[in-house]
Amino acid sequence: MNRKLLSRFHVPLLMALATAAALYSSCAGAASGVALVLQDQVALRGAARESAPAQAQLWRGEALEIRGERLDYYQVYDYRRERGGYVRKTQLMRTGTRPTDAADLLAALSLVRHQPGAEALGLGLAAAYVQAAPAQTLAGAAGAQALEAMGSLAERLADRVSTPVVEGQVLSKNAEAVRAAQLDVAARYGLHFTSHEGVGGTRLCYEGEMFRRVMAIAAAAPEQRVRAALALTRPDCQPAELHPREREQQDGWRAEVLELVDGDSLPTHWKNRLLMRRAGVWSSLAFARSRRGDAAAAKAASERALAEFAAIKPAELAEDDGAAYNDAAMRTNAQRWAVQPVSATMAGLVVSVGAEGETCVAYGNARRCTWGQVWPASARINREGTAIALAVQPLDGWTELWLLRLDNKAWRIDVLPPAAAAPGLGYAEFAGWVPGGRQLLVAREARAEGRYKRSYELLNLDGLAAERQAGDARLLGAFQRWQDRDWRRLSLSMR
Repeated sequence: MNRKLLSRFHVPLLMALATAAALYSSCAGAASGVALVLQDQVALRGAARESAPAQAQLWRGEALEIRGERLDYYQVYDYRRERGGYVRKTQLMRTGTRPTDAADLLAALSLVRHQPGAEALGLGLAAAYVQAAPAQTLAGAAGAQALEAMGSLAERLADRVSTPVVEGQVLSKNAEAVRAAQLDVAARYGLHFTSHEGVGGTRLCYEGEMFRRVMAIAAAAPEQRVRAALALTRPDCQPAELHPREREQQDGWRAEVLELVDGDSLPTHWKNRLLMRRAGVWSSLAFARSRRGDAAAAKAASERALAEFAAIKPAELAEDDGAAYNDAAMRTNAQRWAVQPVSATMAGLVVSVGAEGETCVAYGNARRCTWGQVWPASARINREGTAIALAVQPLDGWTELWLLRLDNKAWRIDVLPPAAAAPGLGYAEFAGWVPGGRQLLVAREARAEGRYKRSYELLNLDGLAAERQAGDARLLGAFQRWQDRDWRRLSLSMR
């Protein structure tokens, strides 16, 4: 275990959680106790009757101080709005703030955390538990359970808010108001969120403080630790605006966090999830190190990525893990070229340093430059000597196929992307030459603009149009007869 990294998680828990319990701290001295709002859009009324004017609109999970009772109403005070009033008893849940109340609060939290839409209420229960539980309890197994639940609720809330952007749905104004209010409630309990711009729009992500607390608790269960580590290292919640060197440092930190989890102590499906994330992170590190010219470090990272992916047991993947498995394969697939030797038969292919950090590829009279990573070991020439296939990775997780073709006694270079979409995850790769020098086999897989597709194609070299294609290579006779032996052996496309 990386003790240096682990020490970065160790700060006094009460100091780290002070904000989460702030609302309860203000109400703890109340003789009548504290209550949580159970529903959204609850009216805080000026008197104990339904016809009384509403003073404010309350939202699920908000904490109120109880100052008395009248008929079917609690007399309450809202410290945030600095306003008092009355709320029906059926719309509130009284919570204790003493150490003897901690067990009941944890039991209620365990029930609510699994109810979709009740995230804000769960966060309120977690904050109440933090206020009630002694410091020694917070540093133990029960504390890890509460903090991991708090982090999971915040993560789920962020995912719910981001869902319309991902799926292209349109929310009603009322639904938008509810979600905005739930985020506001979470913020009052000290939960912070970050926004990340992507191809599909803006994604909201939980900042992860509670998960870091879980990683610092020695008594945390293995599944709690792996859930925390996976939440802290989500690829879709990494800042897109980072400088390449900063991104490499961030990926290095992600790799260290994942190393803090003992995979051997996990059930197989959780170990698979850990291995998939490690494979993706080490692939990103391999790409970053290749881009800055550290071939030895890139090779070591690539070997680690391939080893982590090879350890995955596909038969033990959970049904919901199919997308993550495909994503890990697409990230890892190109890194195999970092550990393969350059073919001696490609001596005529020149890969050189261009202007402003570019890498240029030249063969005969053709020349093309890129700011991406050129993989010379991937170069394959057909038997007729009229075409060359080359893998070029312009972005982390996005690998293009460059085709050098002899056309009217002159060479030209064309680019085949993984998909006709804005770059996301994916690859287009050479899979074999068809004798005659007029056709080649190509495998493509991509997740871009919210769509996933894997296809195997027989391409005509003259116009690069697909003559035949299928979602399964076994359905194409050309793939059965002419697929490249090295492609079959090394590619993750046929996993």
